[in-house]
Amino acid sequence: MHDWQSRTVLVTGGAGFIGSHTVDALLDRGADVVVADDLSRGRLESLEGVLGAVDFRPVDLTTPGGCQRAVEGVDDVVHLAASVGGIHYIKRENVGGLTPSVLMNHHLLEACRTADVDRFLFASSACIYRQQHDGLNEFAEDQAVPADPHSTYGWAKILGEVACEAYHEDCDIETGAVRIFNCYGPRESLDPDDSHVIPSLCRKVIEEPDGGSIELFGDGTQQRGFIYVTDLVDGMLRALDVGLDGGAVNLGNASEVVTMNELAERIVDISGKDIAIEHDTSMPTGTDRYCADTDRMRETLGWKPQTPLDEGLVRVYEWAAATLDADEVSQRTPEVEGAR
Repeated sequence: MHDWQSRTVLVTGGAGFIGSHTVDALLDRGADVVVADDLSRGRLESLEGVLGAVDFRPVDLTTPGGCQRAVEGVDDVVHLAASVGGIHYIKRENVGGLTPSVLMNHHLLEACRTADVDRFLFASSACIYRQQHDGLNEFAEDQAVPADPHSTYGWAKILGEVACEAYHEDCDIETGAVRIFNCYGPRESLDPDDSHVIPSLCRKVIEEPDGGSIELFGDGTQQRGFIYVTDLVDGMLRALDVGLDGGAVNLGNASEVVTMNELAERIVDISGKDIAIEHDTSMPTGTDRYCADTDRMRETLGWKPQTPLDEGLVRVYEWAAATLDADEVSQRTPEVEGAR
């Protein structure tokens, strides 16, 4: 195990959802933290309260020069930056989901090699797995081969894993990849155009009046296992510390797998409202059902998630309600002041 207080750690995408929680965790452990983020998706508000404690570098990680500036003086890298989106983003015909991520992965690893970075952790995804439609898919790490992901985003993650393994074998860098399964928590996007399912449902329920209804994509029978963001970050830093020898490990929670209908019902219950759940079967739904096989995670990391789904949902709902209320107030304020 390493002494975090002696480490300088770069978090790419550190102003994003998972990235900002990673920054918090590293600061709590006493590490010096560098954040590389071009703010195309991340927000400085996510680093509110800690921005003065980090070295913020607004670089373009799709360029060699940007990556070189990002890794200067760094011991370890947690590479979270990627070209991402919501449910509408999941398709093969999406160059925007492939090219920027591949460029970032390649240029950043090469910059780490030339800068003598010690450790590199790559944030991969459950999207690398070939999705089936016959029963609950509980994916184990060796099921990534043969590769046949359903999106260019998944292909970008596969290529990133291959690059990590190559740099581990050919260079003096300790690399590894964590395959993230359905992370949720505060600071996720609430934008209806790109939000993931839990913040999207929270927003719908918050904004819907008592006695109204919300709509789900598909018939609501799709199943997922969700991992709370602080649990995920704890697992990631555990993986960075233990070392994965260029390999990959799932990070997810298979103990509470729920359907989208069940998830929506739980969020409605949290709200205390009487809200009906309807369905739009014409909209994209993603894969029918999947979660992580966590055997390797438990064996390799000696670790498992701690946050129950109901507890995490309450936290996200309360955060979303406060955030949307603050946004509404800020939008009204100019009109009120202008009328005076």
